[in-house]
Amino acid sequence: MRYSPIEKLCCALIWTTRRLRQYMLYHTTWLISKLDPLKYMMESTALNGRMARWQILISEFDIVYVSQKAIKGSAIADFLASRALEDYEQLNFDFPNEELMCIAMTEDSLWKLNFDGASNTVGNRIGAVLVSPNGDHYPFTCKLDFDCTNNMAEYEACIMGLQVAIEQGIRILEVYGDSALVIYQLRGEWETRDPKLINYRKVVLGLLKEFDDITFNYLPRDEN
Repeated sequence: MRYSPIEKLCCALIWTTRRLRQYMLYHTTWLISKLDPLKYMMESTALNGRMARWQILISEFDIVYVSQKAIKGSAIADFLASRALEDYEQLNFDFPNEELMCIAMTEDSLWKLNFDGASNTVGNRIGAVLVSPNGDHYPFTCKLDFDCTNNMAEYEACIMGLQVAIEQGIRILEVYGDSALVIYQLRGEWETRDPKLINYRKVVLGLLKEFDDITFNYLPRDEN
């Protein structure tokens, strides 16, 4: 897979957060770079499954971007040395339970997905929020670069949310949306007559096989 220079930087940043997660969770991290991967990931309009996954992974850290100027190599070392932790313990990167063959689903494995889409004179935007079993929220949005109806935007938002959930390996999911038409069509309670929506519904149904258990629930806008 080929990455652009900024995508390579984003990938390196995500890899770093995984390796230094224990440190970065409790401290502000200063990112010194010529390019700003944070802005690229958070403001990207071309949101795909990989980019959405990166947004979720990076959102739990306090990272501050600092533009790289004429910084000598020793300056970075001095900066890190001046902020060394006195009680620092070496991280253990060994994978626990290497003999583990499978992971069983529990009641705590339930995730929730809220999605919404809007099409108006301002533009076409979609958004979704994944809620983890312990209540953590992971929002992501995208701007559509083509004309569509409100119902099409709702389907686009639902599909984006499902794709991100699949990328994260989520198997049990409760889906909530404020479009009665989309929800009841996906539940098979309402007939889908619009040819464009028929294709959207087929895409969603094709994604459902990636889940062990998934439900669709109508949530009125004033309760969403």
